[in-house]
Amino acid sequence: MSSIDYQRLSFPYQPCAEQQRTGQSADAAPAAVHPVVVVGAGPVGLATAIDLAQRGVPVVLVDDDCTLSTGSRAICFSKRTLDIFDRLGCGERMVDKGVRWHVGRVFLRDEQVYSFDLLPESGHRRPAFINLQQYYLEGYLLERAQALPNIEIRWHNKVVGVESRGADAGVVLTVETPDGCYPLAARYVVAADGSRSAMRKLLGLDSKGRTFRDRFLIADVRMEADFPAERWFWFDPPFHPHQSVLLHRQPDNVWRIDFQLGWDADPVLEKSPERVIPRVQALLGKDVKFELEWVSVYTFSCQRMDSFRHGNILFAGDAAHGVSPFGARGANSGVQDAENLAWKLAYVLQGHACDRLLATYASEREFAADENIRNSTRSTDFITPKSAASRVFRDAVLALSRRHAFARGLVNSGRLSVPAVLHDSPLNTEDAAPDAGGKLVPGAVCCDAPVSAVDGAGWLLSHLGGDFTLLVFGNPEAIEAGTLADLAALKQAGTPLQLVYVTDAAQPPMTCTHATVLRDDEGLAAARYGATPGTCYLVRPDQHVCARWHRADPAAIRAALARATGADLRAPQPGRMAA
Repeated sequence: MSSIDYQRLSFPYQPCAEQQRTGQSADAAPAAVHPVVVVGAGPVGLATAIDLAQRGVPVVLVDDDCTLSTGSRAICFSKRTLDIFDRLGCGERMVDKGVRWHVGRVFLRDEQVYSFDLLPESGHRRPAFINLQQYYLEGYLLERAQALPNIEIRWHNKVVGVESRGADAGVVLTVETPDGCYPLAARYVVAADGSRSAMRKLLGLDSKGRTFRDRFLIADVRMEADFPAERWFWFDPPFHPHQSVLLHRQPDNVWRIDFQLGWDADPVLEKSPERVIPRVQALLGKDVKFELEWVSVYTFSCQRMDSFRHGNILFAGDAAHGVSPFGARGANSGVQDAENLAWKLAYVLQGHACDRLLATYASEREFAADENIRNSTRSTDFITPKSAASRVFRDAVLALSRRHAFARGLVNSGRLSVPAVLHDSPLNTEDAAPDAGGKLVPGAVCCDAPVSAVDGAGWLLSHLGGDFTLLVFGNPEAIEAGTLADLAALKQAGTPLQLVYVTDAAQPPMTCTHATVLRDDEGLAAARYGATPGTCYLVRPDQHVCARWHRADPAAIRAALARATGADLRAPQPGRMAA
């Protein structure tokens, strides 16, 4: 177990510079305008603050509480999220502590219907998923944030008022503390304050969607058990008839069990040990010794705000959208919100892009939220059918799936989180290599692969992201001298750009004065990118592909860079990606 009990940590309130300068008056003019204020110190707020700070943007992070989360809450973190945490400097700790898994099993009553493997191929740094209690995740993120000098964290700072002063003047927040209220001004505000977002309420905004009439019990159980590190999901099990159950292993010999209860269940009564213990015993057996660590009863909704951007206020994570827990799409999509937003805010604040670029944060992540809501709703409808006809369909699919492969594709115990492919993003350039094959079209997230450099073995994704990256497959010594010079000159053109060449496995590691050179140790990079010598990808700071070509064309690359930083943007139309 960890030597730090993150569930019991408490952080002191400290008066800030604004209070000292304004005499604690909420009516006084703000002493300074901060580049960014992030509201909410949960996973999404912390990830946003860390990302911005690593890009050189000072951040004030305010939270109305002084603790981290309790109980497991969000536990399933996907490979994509782990890749992001690697770039934020804390992925290794999370993977080392978390329980790796990639296999899931689905049962009907006491018989296994089928199993699935979420990462059947090798050659990836990170596993398909880890299970890690949210308090560990928040603790590791907080410690990373505390190590960065340009993040100021203010506990017991509750936002109670919001005044938008226009695009250039920014936003002034009224912040309540134990010493009274004070004004806090920012060019931009990121609202990452959760599903009950105070920022949303203060602006008179709401989320729209569907609330599901069902209740589920979460029990975190500490025990010694021989269950494997897999996702097990039961429909109508004999130990909990006519309902569903989900089992996950967590660190520290803690197991997460979700029991479907039905809408009529009393949420207070069902949390009592007298009700929880018999349910757990029915699953484990009466002779198995266990301890209850945390219990909660929840309902859920699939919904989102109409727009994630309101002037200079941008909503992220649960403040912007919500889904059911089936599929692990909540926290994972929130962290991807943070990554999408952070680089765009940094580019705008540092003069590499105009404010219109932020419209694409809203449109891209609204698109991703719609995809998550659609998948989450379908999963919930399958797991908790609300009509006789839908139950007959669900049960028939489960019965057929025992012996027929086609039916297994219809079984839906939660379509697990995958990153959205931003096909229609206005930051994409038309695909100039559609016959390259593979899934890495403009809008897709980059794949990992084992590579080597002169300083040793590593992973491709470690060399992508942060800034724009031009990824060229081939030996730089084989590229025509004029083209090579033009590619090197792109680094001086204004938009931050790094060049990475990937050579084949036969090429010994080498250096290049203007670029990083990697060796494709197992040929997996070329295979996954559908690359032949000369194939070229332009990769965004958030590791999404935004253009690709069969041959590096400096003029085309320059135009694609301009497009990817928002030079061609027009005002967005409601319900569509900015164009």
